[in-house]
Amino acid sequence: MAAQVRSESNPSLSSSQLDIIWPVNGTLLCSFLSGHPSRCHEQPQHWSLHKQGSKMKKQRESQCTQKTISLLSPLGTIQVSGCENGVHTIQILMDVAPAERSSEAPLSCVVNDSPAETSPELQRCVEWLQAYFSEPQTAGSLPLPAFHHPALQGDAFSSRVLQVLQRDVKFGETVSYKRLAEMAGNPKAARAVGGAMRKNPVPLLVPCHRVISSSGQSGPYMSGKGDHLKQWLLTHESQGGEG
Repeated sequence: MAAQVRSESNPSLSSSQLDIIWPVNGTLLCSFLSGHPSRCHEQPQHWSLHKQGSKMKKQRESQCTQKTISLLSPLGTIQVSGCENGVHTIQILMDVAPAERSSEAPLSCVVNDSPAETSPELQRCVEWLQAYFSEPQTAGSLPLPAFHHPALQGDAFSSRVLQVLQRDVKFGETVSYKRLAEMAGNPKAARAVGGAMRKNPVPLLVPCHRVISSSGQSGPYMSGKGDHLKQWLLTHESQGGEG
């Protein structure tokens, strides 16, 4: 059924269409279906303002000019995408088996494909990842890039969980889902912590692989598809990156 949206300045109604009247203050006055009036529904003004704000935020995000750098790492291909404002995503493609450690062949992480020009934030991310694999003892002293993904911004609990994880759980350490929930301010939200880990847009930099179950088991990684990568990363850190 067709729908029309009308203002108070044009109150004419159609008996064959659904007419919705929105006054300036954001309150839905009445709706009519086939000429029969229904109850009036109030919608607070802040709701429409929130919807407008969300739409504008999405538009700003879509206006980002993102570029992607591809790295060949011990975990296989890693793609880092971002704009001038910061890193948006890190994707581990799992296109090869993780590299075996050898004291004779140090681990490496090299650029495989890169645009002619990249932002300083993307370059900073690449340098951090290279240090993490090749010289992990130095990664902690390197500056992290800025992040430009909504999951890492704002005051939502999931955002706070990721921020606390990145800031407080260091190289070689692990934390349980329950403990991380406590650190983020909600001891009863261990399941929500698991949800935040699944939505982490920048693994490795925000080290969701360091979050394990209370029993000590490593738990799932990348929705269970990357459990072997999680174990590799935990071993890499527990050994200090040595072969």
